Amino acid sequence: MSEFIDSRPWLAEYPPGVPVDIDTSGYSSLVDMLEQMFTQFADRTAFTMMGRDMSFSELDLASRSLAVYLQKIGLQRGDRVAVMMPNILQYPIAAMAIVRAGMVLVNVNPLYTARELEHQLKDSGAKAIFIVENFAHTLEHCLAHTDVKHVVVAAMGDRMGMLKGLVMNYVVRHVKKLVPAYNLPGSVRFNDALGKYPAKQYQPVQLGMNDIAALQYTGGTTGVAKGAVLLHRNIVANVLQCEAWYQPGLSQRPAHHQLGFVCALPLYHIFAFTVNMLLCSKLGGKNILLPNPRDLGSVIKELQNHIFHSFPGVNTLFNGLAHHPDFDKVDWKHLRITVGGGMSVQGAVAKLWLEKTGCPICEGYGLSETSPVASCNPVTNTEFTGSIGVPVPSTMMKLVDDNGNEVFNLEDRGEIAIKGPQVMAGYWRRPDETAKSLTPDGYFKTGDIAIMDKRGYFTIVDRKKDMILVSGFNVYPNEVEEVVASVPGVLECAAVGLPDENSGESVKLFVVRKPGSDVSEEDIREHCREDLTGYKRPKTIEFRETLPKTPIGKILRRELRDEEMKKLQAQAKAA
Repeated sequence: MSEFIDSRPWLAEYPPGVPVDIDTSGYSSLVDMLEQMFTQFADRTAFTMMGRDMSFSELDLASRSLAVYLQKIGLQRGDRVAVMMPNILQYPIAAMAIVRAGMVLVNVNPLYTARELEHQLKDSGAKAIFIVENFAHTLEHCLAHTDVKHVVVAAMGDRMGMLKGLVMNYVVRHVKKLVPAYNLPGSVRFNDALGKYPAKQYQPVQLGMNDIAALQYTGGTTGVAKGAVLLHRNIVANVLQCEAWYQPGLSQRPAHHQLGFVCALPLYHIFAFTVNMLLCSKLGGKNILLPNPRDLGSVIKELQNHIFHSFPGVNTLFNGLAHHPDFDKVDWKHLRITVGGGMSVQGAVAKLWLEKTGCPICEGYGLSETSPVASCNPVTNTEFTGSIGVPVPSTMMKLVDDNGNEVFNLEDRGEIAIKGPQVMAGYWRRPDETAKSLTPDGYFKTGDIAIMDKRGYFTIVDRKKDMILVSGFNVYPNEVEEVVASVPGVLECAAVGLPDENSGESVKLFVVRKPGSDVSEEDIREHCREDLTGYKRPKTIEFRETLPKTPIGKILRRELRDEEMKKLQAQAKAA
């Protein structure tokens, strides 16, 4: 007989000191939160990058000066301004300037193609853009088709100091040749825009919690990217929710240590934007900026120079670092919180990370639409749970069936629906999509399938769209990948469904070996035979050197599947 779910069973799992609800009444807007931290922590380092520290007072002054620039060039309150930059010191300056000027930040992935960039600029109606010169050629190809009238171009070394900046820019441009030629007539250099007007001319804008702070575009891996409308209250609420959740772990650090956050995820991604840039700053912490987290050697080299207490990341990053030969050169003993998000953390990776750092991975969950954090494992947990934890303060989560009815039986699958102050106002200029995703009572339907246990812990089974149907049975790729990832010698893997004349669909598995490994197809099949019932086992296995990923390290199953479908279509034509 099935058990009935209580409405908020997870509250019993909250560590001591974590409130059931958060109170946002202490702030009138996100700008209000920024102003408080600038005042409170003026002398501390806010961001550091490759040996260059930027204090809160410097960030305050620079973002005010840039806000004046935005106000003086004719932009109005509520105008959208895009930022297309990696993790460099210019990013927080530009992002905070936009918000302080009363405008709307549009975060843009620097690796976008011209087509993707054009879509986002047109969709958002952005009137200005801050862009790093490495990607200016991309903008050149689509600028004419957008409403953008003001372009500010930054170089990587612009805020690194005179000598260091010159050397860095020379190396980036002429040695590594990372800046393709571009032509953007009328564009302004970042440092020129920053120096054009004194900070004292800044005119504060009276903003409220219901004003729009940012348009955060969804990954776009499932179709056309949509802009999640994040209000000031959404982002402020999520910062406070994360602060409440993190506190039991962060309070364990020595009192004389300035809080340190590793910033390996890109700041334009909502996870790093909220948890790194805003939460860390609100706590007076130092963000250690890593411009290229894919270069694991440079990540390790940088981390050797710092004491840090929090490391938000994704499974692929933790996995790559833990297998790096220089991993032990970093001092990990001060690490108190490792939070995994963006994709499922695999048990084998979590086990290795705990062995090597002594700090368990707390898996969390969220989306662009939820600013992003909706649930997380308690940071006081001493081991990996394999779940996405429990809803954070002031958050309701439930499971619903295909008809939108709540799933009440424990262990029954359903789509995660979320309600809380961090849930977006809707999709930008897409009332139809908003209506599809938000229920009449204010729950956001995520598209993720999960189960919930009696304690209120949620476990993702998979995305609706990724599910594979084999002979009428549901196969969830996460489950297959979890099993295969535990095979010695397997570094990464991905499972997709392909058409099969006998079973409707069958499972194809892509595997990347660990360096020096000779793990074979038979080794994997033997392991699968032990842990997976027949219909879940891969029909075909392909070894690859790499797997396609998003900039934050999420494996793109859809890209792999699309690639295979094209091959099958070509074969069919040839036959």
